[in-house]
Amino acid sequence: MDQIRKFETAIGGQDLIIEVGKFAGQAAGACTVQYGGTVVLATVCLSQAIREGIDYFPLMVDFDEKLYAAGKIKGSRFIKREGRATDEAILSGRLIDRSIRPLFPESIKNDVQVVASVLSFDGENDPDILSLIAAATAISISPIPWHGPIAGVRVGRINGEWIVNPSYEARIKSELDLVVATNKNNVVMLEAGASEVPEDIMFEAIKFGQRHSQTLIKLVEEITAAVGQPKKDTSPAPSEEEKQTQEKITAKVKNFMTTEKIQAIFTYQKKEELQKNIDAAKTELDELLKSDNEISKEARKKGITLVDGFIDEHMRQLILEKGQRPDGRSLDQIRSLSAEVGVLPRTHGSGLFQRGETQVLSIVTLGSPSDEQTLDTMEESGKKRYMHHYNFPAFSVGEVAPLRGPGRREIGHGALAEKALEPMIPSKDDFPYTIRVVSEVLSSNGSSSQASICGSSLSLMDAGVPIKKPVAGIAMGLITNENNEADYRILTDIQGFEDHSGDMDFKIAGTADGITAVQMDTKIHGLTENIIKDTLAQAKKARLEILSVMAKAIAAPRSELSPFAPRITTMHINPDKIRDVIGPGGKMINKIIAETGVNIDIEDDGSIFITALSPEGSAKAKEWIETLTAEAEIGKVYYGKVSRMFEFGAMVEFLPKQEGLIHVSEMAPFRVNTPEDIVHIGDEVPVKVVGIDDQGRVNLSLKQTDFDYSKFTPPVMQPSHSFRPRDDRHGHDNRRPRF
Repeated sequence: MDQIRKFETAIGGQDLIIEVGKFAGQAAGACTVQYGGTVVLATVCLSQAIREGIDYFPLMVDFDEKLYAAGKIKGSRFIKREGRATDEAILSGRLIDRSIRPLFPESIKNDVQVVASVLSFDGENDPDILSLIAAATAISISPIPWHGPIAGVRVGRINGEWIVNPSYEARIKSELDLVVATNKNNVVMLEAGASEVPEDIMFEAIKFGQRHSQTLIKLVEEITAAVGQPKKDTSPAPSEEEKQTQEKITAKVKNFMTTEKIQAIFTYQKKEELQKNIDAAKTELDELLKSDNEISKEARKKGITLVDGFIDEHMRQLILEKGQRPDGRSLDQIRSLSAEVGVLPRTHGSGLFQRGETQVLSIVTLGSPSDEQTLDTMEESGKKRYMHHYNFPAFSVGEVAPLRGPGRREIGHGALAEKALEPMIPSKDDFPYTIRVVSEVLSSNGSSSQASICGSSLSLMDAGVPIKKPVAGIAMGLITNENNEADYRILTDIQGFEDHSGDMDFKIAGTADGITAVQMDTKIHGLTENIIKDTLAQAKKARLEILSVMAKAIAAPRSELSPFAPRITTMHINPDKIRDVIGPGGKMINKIIAETGVNIDIEDDGSIFITALSPEGSAKAKEWIETLTAEAEIGKVYYGKVSRMFEFGAMVEFLPKQEGLIHVSEMAPFRVNTPEDIVHIGDEVPVKVVGIDDQGRVNLSLKQTDFDYSKFTPPVMQPSHSFRPRDDRHGHDNRRPRF
């Protein structure tokens, strides 16, 4: 692939350009995709060695953000190079992974790695869609076996109009943000956030995205035909001896796994009982195979793994032919539900949600605006005030593992729950708190991500966060007949075994009025329109049932916050006064914080948020700030200190750093010869604002207040040489001094 080739098509009103042969010549497949000013390089490589002893496809997908792509340098003072992947990069990598993984042959046991590197970012066109297209193209032209091609688009809807690949600005206005990945016939992956979009609108959005993806699929097919490499055979043919041994073992396992034995395996009430039944059957089979000396230890291990296939096949037949599920439920039946709030005594809010053996405890913490998360990524710079974090410890599935922080799965599930609740979170103007929800999975048998959505709604309402509506989530599964595309069964509320052995995991979250989040991936080569439509309808029925159970625990947000939560007092000042509150070098604001025990956040528009656990401290801080930033009001009386003296009056500092003049004529209700007759520098006196001129100068009055004049004797009017009466032809009164 030494020759550089360019291919392009138009989509969403812009040209999409794919270039092959210029970069990464030693990768198995590589290309760049450009859309506007955003450029992504995707590469794919295949290891030479087969990984022995694994029962999964070892695929790694990495989304590599480069800050230089956006013209940024890392904000840290000490570390300037990119470090571990950001949460946003992990989510983009998972989006690609979920789209391409089901199209690889199950037989591949070589490591495959796909890397999408963002080389240029224009701030308008999201690189995640381009990375998906680039990854699909790189795999298609590589020698790695793959049942592609696929392509993807982002779909938005503004004022009833559908938009392909909307810009970031347009996505803010859109009622949904949907990513659709499809092959020529079916949908292979969905990811969406929405503002209570009805099921029929979501279905139309999916069809719209699938239709527009076909333009890109044709382009990838054209590129593959022009520069694609022959596909490798990654499954070397077994020797005749290995083949005979495999046939012998398969026959023994088939004879062993009778219908009666499989039915006995499915007689369970709990997940651990099912696993014990399976382990017992494998142990029995192992003893049977050991009795045949011609079967090696390695061959025996492979034979034992066949048990899972027989169990999976029986489950599928049971569902397709009899409409029965392994645990005895009907196809649209939800496991037993329970909901509880106020579980923990000292947290700001808590909710416990349980569906079958899946149990999630969600906890809310409310903080000040300064507790917001600072975003400093390639795509985003700013603040984030609502966060959802999801933890999945090993004990939740009865296993042992070290605590090493969240993995890609935990980050993905947390982001999905965050996306589902975000449209229901009140605005900062209505509720200025920073909100963090942590969902702890205490027990899991499938659909813990959706349980965390339910637990989050419960905990937020328990904390008194005025969410607009509660949100619930449900995971839907699928069993299909590989010989008949129209023969399928949709499963409501899949448990772990059904997720592992089924054909899809379709998560749908929303309120009683519409969908707020969707995430779907498959284990087959995509879903038909009918499957999608039926799944959306069946999921809505389940969602309403879950919401009704949640409402029995708590129907609406509490009217009061927890007594352990901080209280935020909001006030607004003239932005020009911000410097007075902060003081030189921050001395004033630090003094207020130290003496009142509050936390103070000031925004550029003059909004001030006082966060405090003590009402007294909050009131004191507010009064202090009001005094520092108060502005003179005509007719209002203040108490101030005389700061300067003049022949014609006295200056009084009646507000911090704000003075006004008491003219000698406003000193007293009687004649005053000189201001010193009434006041002196340092005196504290009441003053009334009687006027403010165009230049902001304030005129004050002492005589219009309740100032005590009893100690003063009005002076006797005596003429002096300075005020000799004389005839004034212009009518001036020469008995009063003029200033």
